[in-house]
Amino acid sequence: MVDEQLSYSAKAALTERVKELTCLYGIAQIAGQPDISLEETIQGIVELLPPAWQYPETAFARIILDGISYATQGFCECRQKQTAKIIAEGMPRGIIELVYVEEKPDLDEGPFLKEERNLINAVARQVALVIERKQAEKEKLKLHNQLLHADRLATIGMLAAGVAHELNEPLGNILGFAQLAKKCPGLPDSAEQDIGKIETASLHAREIIQKLLVFARQTPSHKTQVNLNQVVQDGLYFFEARCAREGIELIRLLSPDLPEITADPGQLNQLLVNLVVNALQSMPGTGKITVQTRFSDHNVYLIVKDTGTGMSKEILDKIYVPFFTTKDVGHGTGLGLPVVYGIVTAHGGAIDVKSEHGCGTRFEIQLPLAKPEDVEESV
Repeated sequence: MVDEQLSYSAKAALTERVKELTCLYGIAQIAGQPDISLEETIQGIVELLPPAWQYPETAFARIILDGISYATQGFCECRQKQTAKIIAEGMPRGIIELVYVEEKPDLDEGPFLKEERNLINAVARQVALVIERKQAEKEKLKLHNQLLHADRLATIGMLAAGVAHELNEPLGNILGFAQLAKKCPGLPDSAEQDIGKIETASLHAREIIQKLLVFARQTPSHKTQVNLNQVVQDGLYFFEARCAREGIELIRLLSPDLPEITADPGQLNQLLVNLVVNALQSMPGTGKITVQTRFSDHNVYLIVKDTGTGMSKEILDKIYVPFFTTKDVGHGTGLGLPVVYGIVTAHGGAIDVKSEHGCGTRFEIQLPLAKPEDVEESV
């Protein structure tokens, strides 16, 4: 009789171990699938948990991850439950819960076995590994997309520079002959007006070519030691009247004792103007534009933030592509932000932009500190 009891106990214990190993194997199978989302993975893991516990017919499971609940059908809060915390990259991300909807006799931990405590802790560790792997894959994909984007911009920059150089000579001829034609004696008024239009159009085209060359980093910069606060103060002076007229609040948050940087003051002014104009055009009504400077980690930062309409992710991916614009015809060339990109990269800096449709946009420009040996004499 004793032998039969021992045999039954051994079989029961073996059955429980098989269930636990089956659960862990199933989790490994789900986690190893490359083409499913984190949400699908977590839901799949949840479904594997109840059969691994001692009373699967009354067991239900739930995983709460970053505030989102993934549960088996019929899950409800119960008195008898076993939980484990999910810790990923050293941060608490959620919990795993296993509940019995019917009262069960007490064992090692309430109605649960100590082996089940080991199992739920092991599942929590597996979930944490899944989270970390998915996050690494996401970061890898993001980096890959950034590299592709940078490569596309470099290619477009080379093409833009070639086109600009090819157009410069015939455009110069058109402008020069138009100016000579205006000096002809006895020129009818209508002809003089038409020639004036040719001259204006040529100057506008030359301005676009100059912007393309800035984007492609083909124009020489004349760098000196510059105080970014002074550039901001001088640049915003011309926007004060327009902002007041349109009911837009212009806020300056300039860091005192800001270190100087090595930069071309004219290009920095152009950068600021383009960002502020972009912010103004994103606000059809009243709103706020905040221009901020700060210093951190051997870099100076220029931040331009607005409360405008914002941009979707699809638009954000294209903002540095020349001639891409969401504005109406005649209200923009689509070269403002590409020029900003060209100026920043020419200064060894970086741009970070955050925007949400309907919630405004924030541009953060990072520029390295001044190095006196890098200063170029203006010519």
